[in-house]
Amino acid sequence: MSDAAIRIASRRVVTGRGIRPAVVTAERGVLRSVEPLQDPPGQDILDVGDRVLMAGLVDSHVHVNEPGRTEWEGFASATRAAAAGGVTTIVDMPLNSVPATVDEAGLRAKLDAARGRCMVNYGVWGGVVPGNLAALDAMTRGERAVLGFKCFLSPSGVDEFGHVGTPDLRAAMREVARLDSVLLVHAEAPEIIEAAAGASGLSEHPRRYAAFLASRPIQAEVRAIALVADLAHETRCAVHIVHVSAAESLPVIEAARARGVRLSAETCPHYLGFAAEEIPDGATLFKCAPPIRDAANRERLWEGLRRGTLEMVATDHSPCPPAMKAPESGSFAAAWGGIASLQFGLSAVWTEARRRGFTIEDVTRWMCERPARLAGLAGRKGRIAPGYDADLVVWNPEDERVIDAGMIEHRHKATPWAGWRLAGVVEMTIVRGRVVYERGEFIGELAGEFVGGRRNG
Repeated sequence: MSDAAIRIASRRVVTGRGIRPAVVTAERGVLRSVEPLQDPPGQDILDVGDRVLMAGLVDSHVHVNEPGRTEWEGFASATRAAAAGGVTTIVDMPLNSVPATVDEAGLRAKLDAARGRCMVNYGVWGGVVPGNLAALDAMTRGERAVLGFKCFLSPSGVDEFGHVGTPDLRAAMREVARLDSVLLVHAEAPEIIEAAAGASGLSEHPRRYAAFLASRPIQAEVRAIALVADLAHETRCAVHIVHVSAAESLPVIEAARARGVRLSAETCPHYLGFAAEEIPDGATLFKCAPPIRDAANRERLWEGLRRGTLEMVATDHSPCPPAMKAPESGSFAAAWGGIASLQFGLSAVWTEARRRGFTIEDVTRWMCERPARLAGLAGRKGRIAPGYDADLVVWNPEDERVIDAGMIEHRHKATPWAGWRLAGVVEMTIVRGRVVYERGEFIGELAGEFVGGRRNG
C-alpha cells in the first residue's frame, strides 16, 4: 500500500449521504476523511473538477482462467483490464482454471499464480462439485481463505468442474450454512435443457441465434431457482443466484425472500444492454449461458433492479481464444459460451441506466456496495467513507467513446461490446491509495493484494 497521503477534490463525490463536493483524504491505503470542498481546493490536492469520484467497483463474477488456461486470460491481463474499467477488486470463479479451486491444493495453486501479478485486488470463490464436500471447511480457514462457494446445476462446459444434483446440493448447503458462508449458484435445470435440445433446431441450424435461445429455455432458469430457494429455506443457507437472465425468475426470487430465505441475485451488463432480436445469426460473440433474451425481457430485468429484486450487476467476464468462438462457421452449437466484458462493465451499465432514468448512486449500489457485501467485504470495500480501503475511480459520465480493439486490455480483443458507443469514461483508478491507471496509461508498481475470506481459525 502507499504510505504517502493522497488528497482528491471533486465536485461530485459519491458518498453514503449523496453526491456532493468534497475532499477525500487517504493515508497508508485507507480513507481517513471526507471533508467539505473549499473553493479553490488548495495546494497538494489532486483536483479532478466535476469528474465523478466514486468507490472502485467490485466485480464479484470474473473468470480469470489462471492457472492452466492462460491462453484464455490470466491475472496480469485481467487486472489491467479491470483497472482500465474502474474495477479495483475482482473475485475469481473456481472454474476454468486448472486445477479448479475445489480443494486446498487448487486454492494454493491459484493464489500462487496470482501473487505479484495483479494491478487490482483479488479474491477467490471456492467450488462445490460432486465428492468434494469434505474439502470445503479447509478452504475457509486462515488468511488465504475463499470468500464463499460456487456450484453449477447444469454442465459447466469444462470436465474438471462437474455439476451437482439435488442430493449434493442439499448436502453442500448444509455445510456452507455450518461454515457461515454463502453459496453462489449457476441456476439452470439440466433436465429442461436436455429436453429442449432436440426441439430447438440448433443441430439443424447451428448459426441461428433463435435456435440457440430455444435450447436454453426460460423455464430451466425458473425451475432451478425455485429448487435453490426451497433447499435454502430447508437448510438455512445463504445463497446467491448468478447471472439472472430470465425475468420470469423475478417473482420466484421475491417469493423466496418473503418466506425468509437469504437469497440475493445479480444480472449482467449483456442482459441489460443487448436483446435477442438484435443479434445476427452467426454472431457467436454474443453466446453465453443462460442466453441473452428478448427486449421485453431486458426491460423487465431493469425493473427488477429498480424494485431491488436484482440487487447487483457483475460482468461474468468469461473470455476465450477467438477461435473458440467458431468465427468461421458462426455455429452457436460449437462456440464457447462466455462474454468478455470486465473492462466495460461500468460504461455499459451506465449507458443503459441513464437512458432509463437511473442515477450514478444506483450504479454505485449495484456495482460497488452490494457486490462487496456479497463477498464479505462490507466495511472494507465499495464505499467512500473513513476506514474503508482507498480504492477509488474517477470517471466522466458525460463523455462517450466507441469501443475499438486498440483500447481493449483483455488478453483477446473478441467482445460483443466492440463497435458500441458507450458513455462513462474511466479517467483514473486508485488502488489502496496508489494511482494505477490514468487516461489510458498504467502507472507505478502492481498494487493489487489478496482479499481473504469470511472465517479465520
